[in-house]
Amino acid sequence: MSELTPYHRVMVVVAHPDDMEFGAGGTVARLVQEGKEVVLVQCTSGEKGTDRRDVAPECIAQQREAEEREACKRLGVREVVFLRLPDGELVPDLAFRERIVRQIRLFRPDIVITHDPFRPYALHPDHRAVGITTIDAVYPTARDPLYFPQHLAEGLEPHKVAELWLFGAQYPDLYVDIATTIELKLSALAAHRSQVGDSQDVAQRVRERAAELGAERGLRYAEAFKVISVRR
Repeated sequence: MSELTPYHRVMVVVAHPDDMEFGAGGTVARLVQEGKEVVLVQCTSGEKGTDRRDVAPECIAQQREAEEREACKRLGVREVVFLRLPDGELVPDLAFRERIVRQIRLFRPDIVITHDPFRPYALHPDHRAVGITTIDAVYPTARDPLYFPQHLAEGLEPHKVAELWLFGAQYPDLYVDIATTIELKLSALAAHRSQVGDSQDVAQRVRERAAELGAERGLRYAEAFKVISVRR
């Protein structure tokens, strides 16, 4: 199996704990196995992601952060940054963009993986907000020094990302073979017990979806992305 990319540093930016695992867990596991540096930027802690009424949001947040740390451990992701922005309240404004630009300038990724905000009928507003804010942060904001000049005073230099990989895309053009890592994807998803519990139905649906995507390219299991070349 050939190397996925010659680039070395990868940043994943998602709205909620478990979004990375559902959208790109098998790909992240492959990247880690190939020796890439992968960091996860977790925008919210998913504190509203429950149907229970007897638990405080801060308790849900603590649980979901612990689950995300365990999921990252299972995938081999060594670093996760929790921005702890309000769940369900994300908007693509300049304040949010500055938070993402800061992480890009700090970790200096070659590839940024995030939600595709352009997919028709993408229902979750947090997913759309994270996707569009991350894209706007990558180009042109993070690369140009006059955006957020306070970063320069802090020693954070501008940075040019090479590629954006958008998961959940309607028209993907990169299909990643995850036949060797789908079990790691499922294991990472199982770490999110507050969301998926011990449900075998979730695992079956994930397998079926990965098989559907794989069938489009003659693969057993796949994840799919829209790739946008950014570096100019």
